[in-house]
Amino acid sequence: MPTAVVTGGSVAGLAAALALNRLDLTVLVLDRAPAPPDGPLGEAVDRWQHRPTVPQTHHSHTLTSLGVRLLRTHAPRILAEAQAAGAPLLRLTEALPASGTDSTPRPGDDDLVGLGCRRATLELLLYRAVRELPGVTVRHGTTVTGLELDRRTPRVRAVVTTDGERIPADLVLDATGRRAQSRVWLANAGIPVARDLTSPSEMTGHTRFYRLRTATRPGPLNRGNAAGDIFAHYAGVLHLGDHGTFSIALGTLPGDRALQALRTPAGFTAAARATPGLAPWLDDAVSTPLSPVRAMTFPANTLRGVAGPLQEPVAGLFSVGDAACVTDPLFGRGISLALDHAFRLADLLAGMPDITVEQRRAAARMTHELFTPWYEHSVTADRARTARWRAAVEGVEPPPAPPPAPDGRPGAEQVAAAARTDGTVWRGLTRMLMTLTTPAELFGDAGFLDRVRRAPAPDPAHPAGPSRADLVRCVTAAEGARV
Repeated sequence: MPTAVVTGGSVAGLAAALALNRLDLTVLVLDRAPAPPDGPLGEAVDRWQHRPTVPQTHHSHTLTSLGVRLLRTHAPRILAEAQAAGAPLLRLTEALPASGTDSTPRPGDDDLVGLGCRRATLELLLYRAVRELPGVTVRHGTTVTGLELDRRTPRVRAVVTTDGERIPADLVLDATGRRAQSRVWLANAGIPVARDLTSPSEMTGHTRFYRLRTATRPGPLNRGNAAGDIFAHYAGVLHLGDHGTFSIALGTLPGDRALQALRTPAGFTAAARATPGLAPWLDDAVSTPLSPVRAMTFPANTLRGVAGPLQEPVAGLFSVGDAACVTDPLFGRGISLALDHAFRLADLLAGMPDITVEQRRAAARMTHELFTPWYEHSVTADRARTARWRAAVEGVEPPPAPPPAPDGRPGAEQVAAAARTDGTVWRGLTRMLMTLTTPAELFGDAGFLDRVRRAPAPDPAHPAGPSRADLVRCVTAAEGARV
């Protein structure tokens, strides 16, 4: 029976093991981190929060509608266990604009759901499910440093660990996340590595977790799966989690010294309370903080050349999840895309079981087709957002809205405005934001574009958030206070 070695035991690696288990393979997951704790789920998650190899665990996460659909289809037990742990299934249509048209239920509305769950909880459930699978073994404290190749094909033969151990492998899946270690392995083996496409996300995220003291939500989720918004000079968004928790994330430009007090509990709390939709959640009678404020500069949007069709193919070597593509965490697509990629790759291997260069090329095309639309969308959206935020920080006029496309296609700002008054446009935009529809599919729909053009003007009273000067003032004034 062929052996698949998955290097990396976080979300993408575990998803790959889960997906590959359906095939006639022996699966070995090699994880450099220690094993997660056993015991009751809630207690284990609390003990598992401090993970040097996965620093993003400390920050807000969400599972988009695509991720929920994949769990419903391929891992319903994990979805059920997450809900049993208090992870709410969020019906996004509850955020349909009250004054909008077409607010009655429509076909496809059942797909518009999200899951409010901390990353550590979902990952631990995934780990425990994979650990129980027949034919799957998970080894911890093991780091892969290289590949052994049959240079005649070329084709993978084994992986080599830091201890010098040689582990035979017919398939090797790089699930090492943003490190994308297969680039190093190939370079060290003398295989030229294709160039990455990359563009900065220009975001620093500040996150704090809380636990609700009440059984009811203190405020609505205006984004369906979240509360808050991306404003003219910063972002403030709240996500529900499991076990009665929620997180608040405040995003700023990296190096914004005027808002450096966001790293303090007092400054963070002042900014969150000034953000439309978030203040009711922070009443002392409603919630209590669970964590300090943690800051992280978001990684660049990156489409890995090693995972795509420009890479010189090595039979049996594949990249999954962030090792293939990283998009701005602001959009919350990472876990859902990792799940999708893992199951698509397993389907491809089931249909092309022979381990050949042609199989590797087909996987590269699939990977490119899956990730490129989301990479390009993140790059375009981040550049526009960064230009607006930088203008606000520097106190200059914001850049003008992009001119209409040569074919008259509406721009992103026009679509967002139309979604506030037209339920059909809202559904289309939400399906894209929830990773169910690609940007090309959405903007290639003539009926959708016509609805955008004919949508009534939105209410000008849409919450704009505090001005730049007001936010800086309240954060600076709060610095040093005890919260």
